[in-house]
Amino acid sequence: MDISKNYDYIILGGGIIGLSIAKELNQRFPSSKIIVLEKESDVAEHSSGRNSGVLHAGFYYTADSLKAKFTKEGNQQLRDYCYANNLKINECKKVVVAQSESEISTIYELEKRGTLNGVDVKVIDSYELNQLDENVVTSQYALYSPNTATVDPVEVSQSIKNKLLLNGVTFLFNEGYKKRLDGNTILTKNNREISGTKIINTAGLYADKIAKDFGFSDNYTIIPFKGIYLKYKGENKPVKINVYPVPNLKNPFLGVHYTVTVDGHVKIGPTSIPAFWRENYSGLGKFDFNELVNILGWEANLFFSNSFNFRGLAIDEMKKYNKNYFINLATSMVKTLDKKGFNEWCRPGIRAQLLNKKTKELVMDFVVEGDKNSIHVLNAVSPAFTCSFPFAKYVVEKYIIS
Repeated sequence: MDISKNYDYIILGGGIIGLSIAKELNQRFPSSKIIVLEKESDVAEHSSGRNSGVLHAGFYYTADSLKAKFTKEGNQQLRDYCYANNLKINECKKVVVAQSESEISTIYELEKRGTLNGVDVKVIDSYELNQLDENVVTSQYALYSPNTATVDPVEVSQSIKNKLLLNGVTFLFNEGYKKRLDGNTILTKNNREISGTKIINTAGLYADKIAKDFGFSDNYTIIPFKGIYLKYKGENKPVKINVYPVPNLKNPFLGVHYTVTVDGHVKIGPTSIPAFWRENYSGLGKFDFNELVNILGWEANLFFSNSFNFRGLAIDEMKKYNKNYFINLATSMVKTLDKKGFNEWCRPGIRAQLLNKKTKELVMDFVVEGDKNSIHVLNAVSPAFTCSFPFAKYVVEKYIIS
């Protein structure tokens, strides 16, 4: 492969955000030289390829957030992309159910947020819920989202990559970022020097570390959370529709829920277990002592200060390693459930969750920092996959060409 030393745009990271920004730049500036550096052997090897594949509708987020701005648009744009390119999509819809009367007020709050965001949602009663899925239960009322769907995130990512390759975008795999040299010249892990007019950091779990080399992310650090699903392998599927509990709106996690995948399988999850290093998927794989010390230090700080109820969250999440405990969290949302049918752990993912070091709070919305030379996407957590196309347009217009 003939790799140049100079590019208009260097994109660090081949996840869905990096791919979407490359797509946006390629469409706007087809003659520009773009390179995507990815430390793994292919795109979407981390969060982008390990997420649930849910195309969220956009009713969880307050109207003043970037997530609210981009989720509705992203849902439609990704849906259109899948249909236009003959990619798999499951129009499985979604309900949020109340497990007690005290949660009904949050059901109405979610409807209010959805309405403000222009999302098609409505509160339904138990009878209407039964028409959608006779096995799902709620306390009086539920929220119905007809525009929630599921796709195959790896298939989508591969499709974007292949189109970019055809359009002349360069991909360099097994070649991660090592350090910044002078100006906008970087050194790769294999000691290759590459320069770019703009460097765009979409490195996910390592975005904060790279940003610090360019003078950004002073107030932030990544705290990784491990997400694991349990797949149902029994005969009679427990649900036909995505079923979520009422969330705690003070934190960014949505609780254990049922997801109907693009190929029709049902799984429950995810966990949100604090991880001990950035790629702490299983065992001691990708172990990094320096990351362990740094992340454990922050987790201990949060545990003892109990910021945003981290102590309770950590204890509850660690319990989910017990499969029976994990399954029992999903039983109250359905009438009957063959617990033995959930017998296969899915491939774990790591959520690159940004922490504000000053306030000791998890950052709920997208965060981008940068200047005329470099742009750093520091917090692109769920529903970043859904938001990826309009979010990429926002980054390009506000931070790259403005």
